[in-house]
Amino acid sequence: MKKVLVLGASGYVGSQLLPMLLNQDYSVTAATRHLDYLQARVSPHPNLDFTYLDLADLESTRKLIPQFDLIYFLVHGMAVGHDFIDYELSLAENFKTALSESNAKQVIYLSALQPKDGHSEHLDARRQTGNILRQTHVPITELRAGVIIGPGSAAFEIMRDFVYNLPIMVAPKWVDSKANPIALENLNHYLLEMAKEAPCDHRLFSAGGPDVLSYREQFRTICGIVGKPFRLWSTSFLTPKLASHWLGLVTSVPSNIGRALLDGLAHDYVSDSNDIHKHYPQELIPYRQAVKTAIEEEGTFVRSNVWGFEPEALNRWQPGYGYYAKQAGASIKTTLTSEQIWAIAKQIGSRKEGYFFANILWRIREWLDIFLGGGIPKRREPEGPELKVGDHIDSWKVIRCEPNHFLSLFFGMRGPGLGRLEISISDSGDERELTVTAWWHPQGFLGLLYWFAMMPAHLFIFKGMVKAIVDKAKVEKAQTDGEG
Repeated sequence: MKKVLVLGASGYVGSQLLPMLLNQDYSVTAATRHLDYLQARVSPHPNLDFTYLDLADLESTRKLIPQFDLIYFLVHGMAVGHDFIDYELSLAENFKTALSESNAKQVIYLSALQPKDGHSEHLDARRQTGNILRQTHVPITELRAGVIIGPGSAAFEIMRDFVYNLPIMVAPKWVDSKANPIALENLNHYLLEMAKEAPCDHRLFSAGGPDVLSYREQFRTICGIVGKPFRLWSTSFLTPKLASHWLGLVTSVPSNIGRALLDGLAHDYVSDSNDIHKHYPQELIPYRQAVKTAIEEEGTFVRSNVWGFEPEALNRWQPGYGYYAKQAGASIKTTLTSEQIWAIAKQIGSRKEGYFFANILWRIREWLDIFLGGGIPKRREPEGPELKVGDHIDSWKVIRCEPNHFLSLFFGMRGPGLGRLEISISDSGDERELTVTAWWHPQGFLGLLYWFAMMPAHLFIFKGMVKAIVDKAKVEKAQTDGEG
C-alpha cells in the first residue's frame, strides 16, 4: 500500500482530497498546523492518520518526510500576512532539506499560473517555491492552476460574496482581465491520476477550464445562476491597497488571503492545458456548470463536526451565507493545568460566573433579540455538573464538548448569519494556552453590517474573558492549595 503524505491537509484542496485518496486504497497521513479543525471536518478512516506538523520546525519536518512514498505539497503562507513570501520560501527550504534524506518516488506540488505580463508577489512566491523544490533528487510534479471553482475556493468565494453582498458591485479595473477557471472536479482528476505514476524527472503542467472569460463575464454568470441582478461598476479609484480594504469589508474571505489573491487577479490568467490534457484526458466542465455545482455544495461544510451536525444550523443554512467566517477572539498563556482552566471555563453562562467579563453586554444582546424577531431571553443551565453535547446555556447550545480541551457553543439568538463561540485549551508542555473565539458566517450584506456593529465590543470583551477565566482558576488553585 503506497504511503501518502498530504502537507497542508487542512486547506481547501487538501481537506477534500483526503477522502478521494482513501477511496483509492492509499495509506494517507494528513499533516497540518490546524489539527483540531481538520479532524472536525474529515471523517475517521482506518487508513487515515492525522499528525501535527509546522514546516517551520526543521527537525520535525526531517523526521516526518522520509517515511512516505508520495507527498502532496499543498502549502502556502497567504494567511500569515505581509511577510508571507519569505515565510513560504523558508518552508520550501525546510521541505527541500527533508526531501534530501527521503526515498520518496514523487512530490506533487500544487502551484499557480504565472501571468505573461505584470507582477504578483503571491504568484512569484509560488514560482520560486517550485524552483527550490526542484533542487532535490526527488521528482517534482508541479501543477500550475488558476482560479479553482468549488465551495471554499478563496478566489471564487470573493466573487460569490460580491454578488450576494452588494446591490451594486464595485470592482477595480482588472475586472476585464481574462482567465479560464478550472472546476474542482477536474483539478482533482489530475491530482489523483498523477499519484499513480513514478516519474524519473521533474515535470511541469498547467491546468485550466474550457472557457476563457473576463471576470466581468464571470460575475454576470454567477448573478444569473443565483438570481441576482447584474450591476457592476469598475473604477480606477480602487487601487490595489484600497481594493484590499474593500475586500475586507464586503467579503467573508480572510483579509490576508484576499489581499494576496488580489494581485494575481489583476492579470490575464489563461492556461494552455493541451499538454496535461494529453497525459490525463477528461471532459472539462464548463464554467457555468462548475459555478452551479459549487453553490449547491457550499452548505456541506455545515454537515461536519465543526457544527456538531446541529439540526438548527442545518435548517438555517441557505445560499448566500459566507463560506468563510468572520472571527474575533483572544488568547492567554498560563502555567495552570488544562484541568484547572477547564474547571472554570465550563461554568460559562452559569448564574455564578455568567460570561466572566462584561456580563451586562451579554445580557443586553440577549434582550435585543426581541427586536430581531426572537422571544424573551430564557435562563438555562446544564442539568448535570459536567457539560455534554445538547446542553443549553441561556440562548447557546453545546455542539462540541471535549473536557479539558474544547467547547463549542451554537449561537441560538436571531441574527443575519450563523455563529458559534469556542473555548479551546492547548497544551505545549511547559504552559497552556486558553483561546476564546467567536465565529460568524454572515448572511449577505446585513450579516456583514451586524458583525461590524458588534466589533466595538469584540475589541475588548474576549481579552477580558480569557484573563478573567485564568484569574478565577488561579484563585481556585490557591484555595485548593491552602486547604491541602
